[in-house]
Amino acid sequence: MISQNKNLHKQTVHSKLIFRFACTVFIFFIATNVKSQYHQYVDPFIGSQGDGNVFVGPSCPFGMVKPGPDCNKNANSGYSPDMNKTLYGFSQVHVSGTGGGAKYGNILVMPFAGDFESIKQESLRQNEKASLGYYSVLLKKWNIQTEITTSPKVAYYKFSFLNNGRKAVKIDCGEFLGESIIPDGREAQQFVGSEIEIINDHEVRGYTKIRGGWNNGNAYTVYFSAVFNKPFSKFNTWKNNQLSPSQKIQIDDGKKTGAMLFFDDLKANAIEMKVGISFISSLKAKQNIDTEIPHWKFETVLKETQTKWENLLNKIEIDSNATTDQKKMFYTALYHTMLMPVDRTGENPLWENNTAYYDDFYAIWDTYRSSNPLITLISPSREVDIINALLQIYKRDGYMPDARSGNCNGRTQGGSNAEVLIADAFVKNLKGINYNLALEAMLKDANVPPGGNEEKEGRGGLTDYNSLGYISTNFVRAGNRTLEYSYDDYCLATVAKGIKREGEYWRFLKQSDNWQNLWRDINDNGATGFIMPKNAAGKWVDSFQCDVSNGKISYLRYTPLAQDWPICVCWWCGFFYEASSWEYSLSVPHDVAMLVKKSGGDDAFKKRLDILFNRGFYNVGNEPSFLSPDLYHWIGRPDLSSDRIHKIVNANYNASRSGIPGNDDSGAMSSWLAFHMMGFYPNAGQPYYLINTPYFKKTVLHLDNGKDFIITANNLSDQNKYIKSAKLNGIAFDRSWIEHAEIMNGGELVLEMDATPSSWGTKNLPPSKSDEQF
Repeated sequence: MISQNKNLHKQTVHSKLIFRFACTVFIFFIATNVKSQYHQYVDPFIGSQGDGNVFVGPSCPFGMVKPGPDCNKNANSGYSPDMNKTLYGFSQVHVSGTGGGAKYGNILVMPFAGDFESIKQESLRQNEKASLGYYSVLLKKWNIQTEITTSPKVAYYKFSFLNNGRKAVKIDCGEFLGESIIPDGREAQQFVGSEIEIINDHEVRGYTKIRGGWNNGNAYTVYFSAVFNKPFSKFNTWKNNQLSPSQKIQIDDGKKTGAMLFFDDLKANAIEMKVGISFISSLKAKQNIDTEIPHWKFETVLKETQTKWENLLNKIEIDSNATTDQKKMFYTALYHTMLMPVDRTGENPLWENNTAYYDDFYAIWDTYRSSNPLITLISPSREVDIINALLQIYKRDGYMPDARSGNCNGRTQGGSNAEVLIADAFVKNLKGINYNLALEAMLKDANVPPGGNEEKEGRGGLTDYNSLGYISTNFVRAGNRTLEYSYDDYCLATVAKGIKREGEYWRFLKQSDNWQNLWRDINDNGATGFIMPKNAAGKWVDSFQCDVSNGKISYLRYTPLAQDWPICVCWWCGFFYEASSWEYSLSVPHDVAMLVKKSGGDDAFKKRLDILFNRGFYNVGNEPSFLSPDLYHWIGRPDLSSDRIHKIVNANYNASRSGIPGNDDSGAMSSWLAFHMMGFYPNAGQPYYLINTPYFKKTVLHLDNGKDFIITANNLSDQNKYIKSAKLNGIAFDRSWIEHAEIMNGGELVLEMDATPSSWGTKNLPPSKSDEQF
């Protein structure tokens, strides 16, 4: 009996140990799982209302296929938040956050259950949901639930027909966004051709060919293969709106084509469909399906996509005590930053496919300031691939793009800003880039006028710039081009010096001062000195011809707040692009010290910045002003930079659907937010970041080199919002800026916060060209 009790006791203890071990493993699993689920904070709807223009459908990081709802043919993302607008289908290719004329919206699919003789199929939406890697909506007209997830090149659909009756799916090769009835309409997409073929009762292939769009690009072709998990029993194809029952092929003769597939024998209520796309061929599209999703497991694909994102999002770990809204804002910002450019490696139809290839730079003018530096921190190898793709484009097309879409360069809004990306990579010691080839590409921009209308690529107005030292009013966008070329030249000089090309270094270092040739010592609203127009003879231009009415010419007096576009000239034809001289005159990122001096010194510059913000001259949604809130650093007042940044963020950003103030511009607005929430911001093309008051008590950067860099803000609160002192790895740190190399070395930056400003960061000012020793 005693022996039995002992055995029973041993078994009980053993069982308890197993139970405790199991509980420990379970708790560890849950804790680990919860810790790593940053994708749960991504809300694709943030920025979908207002001017954000973000894409709300599922996508992989830098994913080539972006399937999503189209309910506004003039919207860049195809999306409208107005639930009273009908949805006319789900297309496979979209951009995110862009402005101007729409692009893509190719290969439209639509499930339907009525009006079977009508090609046009539309429905109102209901119960719309989106999360990372997933989108769903109920098509109210037929009670059809549509769910979408995706791999990099394949869209995966699940259609649940909740009513009994006939079931059908439409594939339309003739629909796309931004169509215009005006031939060759500026920024409009134009139909070129399409083709569709029924391969068997499970597969349809074809393509659509479109030209134009925002970049006025050449024709591009999107090939597709659509496969179903259930056989369709009947089909109709069409050409030019004429239905042809059971006709398997509609050959391309310049007319719109499509197919309607009927699942009359289907007993189940669900149909699953995979749509692979390719820019090479429909067979390549089918291969993409076979390679990426060789099964019919929707949840598996969703989890794989979430994992791809998780592996990037978890590179930056923020304080677990941050509010839910802060977590949503931050991780959605990271997500938006990594939707574009698009990885089309292996899908380049223009030259060999054995190197990295990216498209949809939309535009580098928007992304170079904060998006690309953020990608460099999260995934430096990705940034290397992006830059190598730019160099391949240069080798094959003749110029690096400032913007590119549909495998075609265009357009340049200002400078040749690929120079900034290359310099940023160089000073941050990114390996795997041929910097000699990069300098060659940069020199092409700086020396060879692009010709034509000078919108596609290169530097417009270059003949003026290289002969006069500025761009005269003989050329459009002369003001911002002169400013941007000056900084592009500084970036070129940086790389030239680094690879010991002394001649180019000294030439372009000198040219980086060219912005000063348009600096005019005039007073406006309490500030002195602005970038102003000058003609080719060297005389200041005080007014622009605006209109002719009844033989009388009217003029616009040009002041630092004047806006000649689109009142007097076209949107692209003004002295500045999308901003005033009040904004652009502060855009001298390489020599802020000289900017301060020309503005009248520290006190005058502080007054100038205060006027900019307090009187509403600053535009939170405009990239040329991205650095402006941080400029107080150069007069030894990082506390004022932090104050200004937090006011801007708190007033303009939030976790709602209208939480992005302006076009997200391929993640530019989002990356600006992400950096400032962490408490530091890059001066792109240079090897340092400006330190500001963070939103989080702790941020951990898990670097690619295996090291961690931690930012800790002790005693941070709404009251304790100023940096009293700082230590880097236990050593006093009095700089309001930190080198990229210091971050990459790992360690911890500890900020002691207080309720009042201190002397921290007031003496050791951020670098400027005019202060450096050469």
